[in-house]
Amino acid sequence: MYDRIKGFRDFYPGEMAARRATIDTVEETARRYGFREIGTPALERAEMWTDKSGDDIVEELYAFEDQGGRHVTLTPELTPTVARMVVAKQQELSKPIKWFSTRPFWRYEQVQQGRQREFYQTNVDIFGSSEPEADAEILAWAADALTNLGLTGDHFEFRISHRDILGGVLETYDAEIDIDDAIRAVDKSDKLSTAEYHDLLVEAGLDYDQAAAFDDLIADGDLEAVKAFADTERVTDAVDNLQHVLDAAADFGAREYCTISLETARGLDYYTGVVFECFDSAGEVSRSIFGGGRYDDLIESFGGQPTPAVGVAPGHATLALLCQRAGVWPDEEIRTDYYVLQIGDTRTEAARVARDLRGRGHVVETDVAGRSFGSQLNYADSINAETVVIVGEQDLENDEVTIKDMESGDQTQAPIDEFPGDRERPTYEDFA
Repeated sequence: MYDRIKGFRDFYPGEMAARRATIDTVEETARRYGFREIGTPALERAEMWTDKSGDDIVEELYAFEDQGGRHVTLTPELTPTVARMVVAKQQELSKPIKWFSTRPFWRYEQVQQGRQREFYQTNVDIFGSSEPEADAEILAWAADALTNLGLTGDHFEFRISHRDILGGVLETYDAEIDIDDAIRAVDKSDKLSTAEYHDLLVEAGLDYDQAAAFDDLIADGDLEAVKAFADTERVTDAVDNLQHVLDAAADFGAREYCTISLETARGLDYYTGVVFECFDSAGEVSRSIFGGGRYDDLIESFGGQPTPAVGVAPGHATLALLCQRAGVWPDEEIRTDYYVLQIGDTRTEAARVARDLRGRGHVVETDVAGRSFGSQLNYADSINAETVVIVGEQDLENDEVTIKDMESGDQTQAPIDEFPGDRERPTYEDFA
């Protein structure tokens, strides 16, 4: 007996059916916005991560040397891969480039609520537009994807900020500050006590009075107060850009889900502008549901032409937690439209009935195990078959089949040459 590896999950048919319904809704929403699906490899060169984050990141990767002597890793995220893909065909691709994909990723990290070592995300990105409308469209798609799943504004909120607001404010302090470290501290602030948070800001270069003042300023989320405190072009431009994004989001139908939250920072270094995170409004999911933002420098850092970009990546584990809390997670029961039950030497006619029903787009099962009448009926019940079509030798002698409604238990006969006939979804009621 082999145990499942820690951090990896099995999905049995019921849960997988619910996951598939969720993924289909998320992806169909992306298609309606004109995003095109791409496929990407599970394995990439580890240098795509170590060159930018240092060799220490290998401890977080499923990295190894392959038989060709290459240092490779199972991909921990999609953004570097799509950046590589854009660079490879940058001159051929129509702008803006709008891509999406759903696939697994792998990170060797502590297993926790909503995070496994193998996890699934739907990534949605726009390359080639620096306009606020691109950011707003990402927000609008995310809002539509969630509401199409049955969620409402009572269930989730987007906390939105701008990296240059934080960076610009920190630049105004008369101190040697490591801006990236300070922003990482802001990103962690909701998981820390006030004292621990201020300690991290001090380690980044502020003194304790400055740390407290900075904390108070950004906690209020007052954009006018921020501009008054840091009257610089960088901060003014960032505040204006954030407001333009919110104005566009209003036109696109997503503004009602957005809350200005300057404590939202996104810890990854490649973010350059507007950033946001989606949270469970009730606070019952202990981490953000997903996040995204603008990363205008990444394509150039991979050797391409300067290309603005913005994207988001909902994780399906946290998304499931949110849907379950809100009571909109799809039913995990297996559903079957028809079970074609065989009695005696009736395979040819039973197979014809099954093919005809499948040709109309229905989910149809029939016996492949040589079971008795009772065993077949019990199986049909176990897979939630709506209708059982009994094809028996005696029925066929009368040129009939028996139609049984599994919910009521009622059954009737139907002429074999009229089943399914011209009906798209024939049931007991059509012949009773």
